[in-house]
Amino acid sequence: MRARLPAPGVAGAGVPPPAGTGSGLRFWKMCAAGNDFVLVERRPAARTGIGPAALAARLCDRRRGIGADGLLVVDAARPLPFVSYRNSDGSTAFCGNGTRAAAVWLYRRGFTNKASAFSFRTSAGRMSARVSPDTGTASIRMPDPKGLRLGLKLSLPGGTMKAHFVDTGVPHAVVPVKGLGRLDVVGLGQAIRNHPAFKPCGANADFISYGRPGIVMRTYERGVEDETLACGTGAVAAAVVAHALGRAKPPVKVSVRGGVVLKVDFRQAGSSAADVWLEGPAAIVFTGEFFP
Repeated sequence: MRARLPAPGVAGAGVPPPAGTGSGLRFWKMCAAGNDFVLVERRPAARTGIGPAALAARLCDRRRGIGADGLLVVDAARPLPFVSYRNSDGSTAFCGNGTRAAAVWLYRRGFTNKASAFSFRTSAGRMSARVSPDTGTASIRMPDPKGLRLGLKLSLPGGTMKAHFVDTGVPHAVVPVKGLGRLDVVGLGQAIRNHPAFKPCGANADFISYGRPGIVMRTYERGVEDETLACGTGAVAAAVVAHALGRAKPPVKVSVRGGVVLKVDFRQAGSSAADVWLEGPAAIVFTGEFFP
């Protein structure tokens, strides 16, 4: 017997209604320099009855969900909008490129009263943002880097590598290397991410080489547990470390795996940096409804 299929545009058993009916969770797919994100509003997300960690894992699944590096949840009902972020595995974090993407969403959705320079809050505190509609870029003022440690020697499978540590909202190990294009980023990244030197939280691993006009970077991100096409906090970490080593001056251009250049500007503050701004492309790619 042949199964009867619902008529086109009609929801049947196990078949979600057409997009736009309002019975699903509306989402926006965002992209910022190669990092991709799913963005949802807090109240509709809460009505699904799915906890934030589980919701992030489901929405970010690249085969069973929408697919993304992480989930942005925006509460725009507050006097000052609040943006929270979860990695694709459900863990909480601060995300530079995700925060830039959220800034674009707030501007495009009219929550800034048409102002292209505005503020909102995140887990890392109050963020200042600037959106440039004509160029398709967004900039945010990042948390001040902290905990800079240079010249760490890491014992890894296959030998010893020199790394430099800095927290730019999340912890990063910056590792200058040769042959960046041929590097086993996933294998080495896993070893560095879980290295005893970075206990208990672990660290993202940024592999860099010095080029023209700035830095070339590849990143293994904890929480995604894989190489990603970009990393905003990693770009800041690479720029701050390169400056501390005397290899770069602000503004620093950082070329990421996705073929995009991020710009990191800051002023020197002792051996580290302050007043850090991260700039790069960010856009809404598409919107739709998800039926959990």
